[in-house]
Amino acid sequence: MAKRNQSKKEESQFQERVIQIRRVSKVVKGGKKLSFRAIVVVGNDRGQVGVGVGKASDVIGAVRKGVADAKKQLVDIPITKSSSIPHRANGFAGGAKVMMRPAAPGTGVIAGGAVRTVLELSGVKNVLAKQLGSQNPLNNARAAIDALASLRTFKEVANERGVPLEQIFS
Repeated sequence: MAKRNQSKKEESQFQERVIQIRRVSKVVKGGKKLSFRAIVVVGNDRGQVGVGVGKASDVIGAVRKGVADAKKQLVDIPITKSSSIPHRANGFAGGAKVMMRPAAPGTGVIAGGAVRTVLELSGVKNVLAKQLGSQNPLNNARAAIDALASLRTFKEVANERGVPLEQIFS
């Protein structure tokens, strides 16, 4: 019983935000079959975030499937002490490109659309971001995830190169 309560707590720590709900139709022999597509972002404000898509015949089912898909695709991101990202990053998905830059404390999240939602739910508080190319919310959200997934801390880079941390800063 205690294990089940613990898993409920872990699930409840994630916040969900729906970016877009779209009614889509498929032409079949009897006419048009309507369904809904939901794009959902899930994050825990402590460096984990994911984007998912769900399709179902009703909106609630589509959102539920989108949340499940987003939780499968969670990425961990490093966040600095100033609640920013460690370095510049670019992300690509389809025709969308997202540029991100670290910002000084107190700047806030300067981004638009789906990228803003992804950054807010990931726990990043100070960042500058720009969407380039496509205005498609799904591709922009996936490009933001791609940019965040490419982030590495200075300690990780030093370990990969096999050099002391001080040598990277000099």
